[in-house]
Amino acid sequence: MKKANGHEIIHLFEQFSPKRLAMEGDKIGLQIGRLNQQVKNVLVALDVTEEVAKEAEEKDVQLIIAHHPPIYRPLANLRTDLPQGRMIERLLKNDIAVYAAHTNLDVTTGGLNDWLADALHLENREVLVETGEIPLKKLVVFAPMEAADSIREAIGHIGAGAIGNYRNCSFSVEGTGRFQPEEDANPYIGTVGKLEEVREVRIETIFPETIEKPLMKAMLHAHPYEEPAYDIYPLSMKGEVYGLGRIGYLPEEMTLKEFAHFVKNVLDAGGIRVIGNMDDTVKKVAVLGGDGNKYYPWALRKGADVYVTGDMYYHTAIDAKNEGLNIVDPGHHVEQIMKKKVAETMANLCNERGLSVNFIPSSVRTDPFQFL
Repeated sequence: MKKANGHEIIHLFEQFSPKRLAMEGDKIGLQIGRLNQQVKNVLVALDVTEEVAKEAEEKDVQLIIAHHPPIYRPLANLRTDLPQGRMIERLLKNDIAVYAAHTNLDVTTGGLNDWLADALHLENREVLVETGEIPLKKLVVFAPMEAADSIREAIGHIGAGAIGNYRNCSFSVEGTGRFQPEEDANPYIGTVGKLEEVREVRIETIFPETIEKPLMKAMLHAHPYEEPAYDIYPLSMKGEVYGLGRIGYLPEEMTLKEFAHFVKNVLDAGGIRVIGNMDDTVKKVAVLGGDGNKYYPWALRKGADVYVTGDMYYHTAIDAKNEGLNIVDPGHHVEQIMKKKVAETMANLCNERGLSVNFIPSSVRTDPFQFL
């Protein structure tokens, strides 16, 4: 295992949770400190408070990955006699960097909203609020027969040919390739100055635009030709949809009251607010971590029996109730699920690449609310 610097760790993180997925104007990325230093310990936190900064110092942390950006609004000043200033001062004095991943972590596949849906045991789920899609492209490459399997394996490993629940999908047709190597060529097949005919195979597959660069690198590395012939086409068919929240089905129906208790337990919520008839049956569930007030119409349109989200406003709750939507509000702090999950995800990514980094879920509970 080799040592890692902050840039390497964040590069891996952004492969999992790309910055391009964040909502417009979101304050994500490096907020405090620097990444060009060796990192042994990374603290994963929901919020960055004075107590969290102290925890990072005590645990010899060089980098904090946080969900909520500690600097969200422009700073009018940086006074070290006030809580935010003291927190930033402590971090800078101890050379602790802070990187924020907010709505990009909410949106990414296998990220925060999927973790919440997993905790609620939701099946057959889909995105609740679509914010975009990943365009699809088609790769067509021509290769000698004996190299076809190696090329298919290489591009499939990167992610080409994924269609729904199927992987490594491709189509091939045989034909004749013609070429004439010129004086400075170093041909795999054929002779300089002589027209050559070779039995070749045409391989076609589709891929998401986001993997084009590593896909091309893998294809060219696996291809035996000095100058492979290939084409890339844009496709009009719909690619993978991404967005906020998830909607799916419980394995078994529950009453709203039973479901509210279930949510409280599995999401470790200090308290639960419920809107609706406690005897209503719920099966189809929408969930959106954080403040989901403005997205309740999406839950209605998609036929949810109940909407799980935090920070519900009084008048929004009245509107939702009048429109027949049950709501379970376990608070904003249930997003703490990201601490353990990000730590596990990043530990696996670093291990796969031989990087020696310790990821520590913060033990500080930053929920400001108490329930009597």
